[in-house]
Amino acid sequence: MTTTPRTTPDTVDVLVVGAGPTGLLLAGDLAAQGLSVALAERRPHETSNMTRAFAVHARTLELLDTRGVADELIKTGTPLSAFRFFGKLSLDLSRLHTRFPFVLITPQYEVEHLLERRARTTGVHLRYGTELTALHQDASSDTVTAELRQADGSVTTLRARYLVGTDGVRSRVRQALGLPFPGESVIRSIVLADVRLAEEPPDLLTVNGVGDAFAFIAPFGDGWYRVMGWSRAHQAADSDPVDLDELCEITRRAFGADYGIHDARWISRFHSDERQVPAYRTGRVFLAGDAAHVHSPAGGQGMNTGLQDAANLSWKLAAVLRGQTTAPEALLDSYHAERHPVGAMVLRSSGALIRLAMARTPLQRTVRALAATVLSTIRPAADKAIGQVSGISIAYAAPRGAHPLTAKRAPDLSLREGRLHQLLRDGTFVLVTPADATAPASPIPLVHAHWRSDRTTSLLVRPDGYIAWASDHADQAALQTALTL
Repeated sequence: MTTTPRTTPDTVDVLVVGAGPTGLLLAGDLAAQGLSVALAERRPHETSNMTRAFAVHARTLELLDTRGVADELIKTGTPLSAFRFFGKLSLDLSRLHTRFPFVLITPQYEVEHLLERRARTTGVHLRYGTELTALHQDASSDTVTAELRQADGSVTTLRARYLVGTDGVRSRVRQALGLPFPGESVIRSIVLADVRLAEEPPDLLTVNGVGDAFAFIAPFGDGWYRVMGWSRAHQAADSDPVDLDELCEITRRAFGADYGIHDARWISRFHSDERQVPAYRTGRVFLAGDAAHVHSPAGGQGMNTGLQDAANLSWKLAAVLRGQTTAPEALLDSYHAERHPVGAMVLRSSGALIRLAMARTPLQRTVRALAATVLSTIRPAADKAIGQVSGISIAYAAPRGAHPLTAKRAPDLSLREGRLHQLLRDGTFVLVTPADATAPASPIPLVHAHWRSDRTTSLLVRPDGYIAWASDHADQAALQTALTL
């Protein structure tokens, strides 16, 4: 049964803290389901192009497509269909089975602009210049109380039925919960800049390492390039000055040329950590994105992993808040159960890439050469690698005895009623059945669609595009069980 949220001016269904891509997607999803959502961001509302993220992978584009905004985002960047690593290894993304067989190179701020506009359209109350100072929850209460300090120094109190921290690596929400953030710094003094080049690099997206230095170059498509570099010989603090001469020197060492780097529109220095919080949920408070996990920039998976966190959590919160589940705690606990292993996997894979780039000893460089040879010559190994980096092959743990498709990503199926991604745009489940099947009685909002072919498999697809249940036979009892969340 669907319930109407009861809120007052100082109470909302969900308070999201942190207006980066993860928070904006999550808040927009929840508001689109008719929930009252406040989004607090400590920064003032200013446009900035100083963003580290630059890559939107195929699985993230699929999730944006289910929200009707992927095509708009693609117009802001450059789709690249291949990665080239270490001069030898090339990974062909065009082999991905998706409408988006590429990585989109676009600045993070373009993603934020798009998702902020969507959040405002769906009714999110955005509160910039607002910083979380404390939060309180107890077992006897059905709300979380947050203390928020405004830009003028005044403090207000806001109660929410649930709170989500998407406020980055220095998360105030995580600190307020007293949660540890175990891990270590992997690499120091990475130089990052958006620049113009006098010469076009030979490959569209290039990474190379020579033991004491590595560099990365990717085009935005508008004459600007993202360049990242690291040198073992110059390990400076994040606060130390950085200039183009340092970046040019690193690039020359890594590639043999600096391609005439000039006119940086911004340049900075940062370090990279590998950390993951042990619990993504504490009572009525959740963590997502960099507040829950951080890792090396290798593979460009950070922003993508956070957006996929948001897509997993948003439909579950909406189902609980709208009274559409008979087991709300189990459904909400599944957020940690599904996404924590994904975060751990991304830490491992991105960490392996950055260590390969930093390979210095003969043994390390032999291992790197062997890995490149395997991925270049053994297609299943290459397909596994691009599936993991792109997010296309990410799947969740299925119950024992479940159909092989259960908990796997559903591709954008062409159905009699339209594309699957289009049918998911209302944020509801989609049931795909044989052509002659009738609509079942459902306790939850449901779109019923049919195969164009004579296929007999039935699929129940979750709002985040993963398959909740599948059967090769007309099993109405099992379907009714699956529809009872």
